[in-house]
Amino acid sequence: MIHIIASITVPSSERDAFLEIFKANVPKVLEEEGCVEYSATVDFPTEVPIQETNPNIVTVVEKWETFAHLEAHFTAPHMLEYKTKVEDMVEEVSLKILEDA
Repeated sequence: MIHIIASITVPSSERDAFLEIFKANVPKVLEEEGCVEYSATVDFPTEVPIQETNPNIVTVVEKWETFAHLEAHFTAPHMLEYKTKVEDMVEEVSLKILEDA
């Protein structure tokens, strides 16, 4: 199992529009072979002192059966279309690709 944590920084003025486009693409991603989980999350504010929050970061949580499935996801037609729609909204992307310990 491959776990993905993607942090996508967007300007606050674009966050709602970005999330709308992202969420519209989720059903297509979930239909991809090997996709186990795919969702957008945002920081939940708490008083926990070690928590870092940033309202301009959308964190995508993903699970894929194999790395090959993840690689196919990157070039899926709906992902290429999604990237075109959001490219002017995205300021920065950070990606962590993890496996079970």
